[in-house]
Amino acid sequence: MISEILDRNRLVNRIACFGLVLTIVLCDGQLVQGQSVWPGFARDPQHTAQSDVVSQRLNTIVWQTPVDLQPQYDGNDLFIHYGSPVITSLNTVIIPVKTGANDGFELQGRSGLDGHLLWTQATDYVSPQRGGLPSYSPTLTPQGRLYWAGAGGTVYYRDNPDSPQAVIPHHVTFYLRRWPRFISPNVQISTPLTSDANGTIYFGFEVNGPAPKGLGGGGIARVNSNGKGSFAILQAGAPGSVTQLQVPLNCAPALSADGQTLYVAAHGTAMIRNGMTGYLFALDSHSLQVKNKVLLVDPETGDPAEVQDDDTASPTVGPDGRVFFGVLENPLRTDKGWLLQFNADLSQSTGAPGAFGWDDTASLVPASMVPSYQGSSRYLLMTKYNDYAGSGGEGLNRLAILDPNDSQVDARTGVTVMKEVLTILGQTPDPDFLADHPQAVREWCINTAAVDPFTRSILANSEDGKLYRWDLTSNRFTEVITLTTGIGEAYTPTVIGADGKVYAINNATLFAVGQ
Repeated sequence: MISEILDRNRLVNRIACFGLVLTIVLCDGQLVQGQSVWPGFARDPQHTAQSDVVSQRLNTIVWQTPVDLQPQYDGNDLFIHYGSPVITSLNTVIIPVKTGANDGFELQGRSGLDGHLLWTQATDYVSPQRGGLPSYSPTLTPQGRLYWAGAGGTVYYRDNPDSPQAVIPHHVTFYLRRWPRFISPNVQISTPLTSDANGTIYFGFEVNGPAPKGLGGGGIARVNSNGKGSFAILQAGAPGSVTQLQVPLNCAPALSADGQTLYVAAHGTAMIRNGMTGYLFALDSHSLQVKNKVLLVDPETGDPAEVQDDDTASPTVGPDGRVFFGVLENPLRTDKGWLLQFNADLSQSTGAPGAFGWDDTASLVPASMVPSYQGSSRYLLMTKYNDYAGSGGEGLNRLAILDPNDSQVDARTGVTVMKEVLTILGQTPDPDFLADHPQAVREWCINTAAVDPFTRSILANSEDGKLYRWDLTSNRFTEVITLTTGIGEAYTPTVIGADGKVYAINNATLFAVGQ
């Protein structure tokens, strides 16, 4: 079956050489032409990270390009959250590139076939000057419009991102009717952008200094396809009664499958011993009125869990409406955190937490991708499953497939957690910890993996500098390619392109890998 699918992928690649790009969709075993795009963080508004294209074999680095023109190293570490490339149906790879030491970004449109530069778009975006740089991630709407963040909380867009012609982008704002005179430089977009099916985009924003009345310290914003904007201020209690909350850096808003509910996390400085307490909000996606919110709680201690600015977790929405979100433990013990789960209106937890959470966005895996699975769940969850040697663990850093409807007892804490369906250990010894932890291996530097249902595999990037294919039939790494010698870095996305190439970021470089 897998070899048959890969043979089909070679057919797609030959077609792509003649300037056409097709999507492979299995429909009763037949090839069907369709639309392919990786439009934003974790691919879709539910953040499933499921590709609709069969991935190419990891045979060679086809092309590569820097995503950071002035990377700032801390010894052998590179602590920055790089934004996700987005890919059009015509195989234009749009890459956010950091241009300055501590700020500054441009977008590059490159051919997915060979990486040649089609266009460059400068931006005037200024990031919040605190903590780490947020993930600068543009988005493509289903109508083919490309949006990216600009200065003063504004957004830009262009309608033909495949064209190599220079364009003057359109410029809109969510909070002003009279502008650009009244744009405030103290308003800053702080999250990746998310688009719904109608081309409305959503994002978190912050206010750091004097700004137009009503914006407070930040919140969540929307801009529809006609350029009309609105926003909401998120609070833990009744209006005016509790310190205002902010959307964490890197937390991409998520949408329910019907597009009616927007999910976003928010945190405040109130108030817990070691950091910032957090909430998960369900908002009406049109009015941004709060439908419900839930205080995020550590399932071991019962204390409010932490949601930090340098987390890389975003909400994930399952096909049954359940919402999954990762939090950090409180008090801080092992840096593993928890993957919490809730029903669609956030009124109750729907099961056991996952035993790792805060620094990852869970991906959805159809149960049919795991032939050995004997349970009743329609879908499973793929997550990073690190075991930090420097924080009380043994350095046995893994990837895991978890069952959200089944449970086991966690050996570390005694808490009932999601059942491990499959786990797989990293492959490269970690020299930083081998003296005290001889089995320690390098950790997985992903904030979202890529799920390939056609080959029943997961594509994941490691901080050992290698890109792996995790085959869920054999529970083995069946393919691996070396990108760099490896570097300790904050987490990066893995993406599958319109022609099946796999994209991973390591050591400030985007690598396009294929056959």
